[in-house]
Amino acid sequence: MKTYIYADKFFLKSAVHGAGYLEIIDGKFGDIVNEVPEDAEVKDYSGQWIAPGLVDTHIHGFMNHDVMDNDAEGIKAMSEGLLSCGVTSFLPTTLTSSKERLRDVAETVGQVKDSVTGAKIQGIYFEGPFFTEEHKGAQNPIYFGDPDIDTFHEWQEASGGIIKKIALAPERKGVTDFVSQVTEEGVVVALGHSNGTLQEAEAAVEAGASVFVHAYNGMRGLNHREPGMVGALLSLKEVFSELICDGHHVHPQAAEILMEKAGHDHVALITDCMMAGGMPDGDYILGEFPVVVKDGTARLKEGNLAGSILKLKEAIKNVVEWEIATPQEAIMMASLVPAISCKIDDKCGMIKKGRAADFIVLDPQMNLQATFLDGVCRYEA
Repeated sequence: MKTYIYADKFFLKSAVHGAGYLEIIDGKFGDIVNEVPEDAEVKDYSGQWIAPGLVDTHIHGFMNHDVMDNDAEGIKAMSEGLLSCGVTSFLPTTLTSSKERLRDVAETVGQVKDSVTGAKIQGIYFEGPFFTEEHKGAQNPIYFGDPDIDTFHEWQEASGGIIKKIALAPERKGVTDFVSQVTEEGVVVALGHSNGTLQEAEAAVEAGASVFVHAYNGMRGLNHREPGMVGALLSLKEVFSELICDGHHVHPQAAEILMEKAGHDHVALITDCMMAGGMPDGDYILGEFPVVVKDGTARLKEGNLAGSILKLKEAIKNVVEWEIATPQEAIMMASLVPAISCKIDDKCGMIKKGRAADFIVLDPQMNLQATFLDGVCRYEA
């Protein structure tokens, strides 16, 4: 079955294509053509734009569900809910917890991966538990420890081999050996929740680490005598930085500095969203900690930020309105870059002939109008 999507603009991997018709053939992308047969089925989005479905590679929860609940039905509900955010692919993200709990969660996500009917699960992101206490954020330090390859292999086996990314603090013991091995096994290593020095971060990157967790947050800041973790993400080459652009976690000018220094093609917009995403203000839980959601933020009782309630569709709109990214750059940072940074760009992140037709419709003000999954409209604003 062939249908056509007409729009004013199409955001492709390396270019913006003008007005035309995008072929959708049996749920997959075809070509962009200038004319269609008279009897063709056309969905007309005149005056609007087509972009790849967004890819959230760091998200803990949504719609009152948390990955750490270890609830298959909750993960399915997250998957459905994320379509309203423009997200068509995601990495369910864990929090620091006991070895046994993490194994059980990995197993549950692995089992439910292919049965979700909304945004597609492209793997799991283990945020921790190999962190350090100075920048623990909303992670529980009683479970912190040094990286252990045997433990990781237990989690990976339980998941069915779908852990795509794991985050750790580069100053922990045994980091370089651990990073070298899991990187060789195809797992992306991210650095964060760390009081590490530039030298420690550099050693981890040399061993294979390639992503920095939520840039600026949960890490040693930039000092002129010790550049620290922030200095590392601003100066090391060929690394990616996650960035939360909700206006609370990072000042727009700090976000702009990172984009200018690293390049928009090395910044991955993420949400770090917790269970209160898509829910009203009130009291929630993140992992094992009570959280208060109010005035657009999620905070622990002592006032520290605890994840976010950001939707990825809001992040792309924010960076354009802050005038620190063009629409093309914003879309790339929320689709292709996160996919490349987690080595899942063979599955998602771009409009490409033969790929699953997962895409979104935006108006010129960057408001989400519709989300398509496998060529079928699954959400309309």
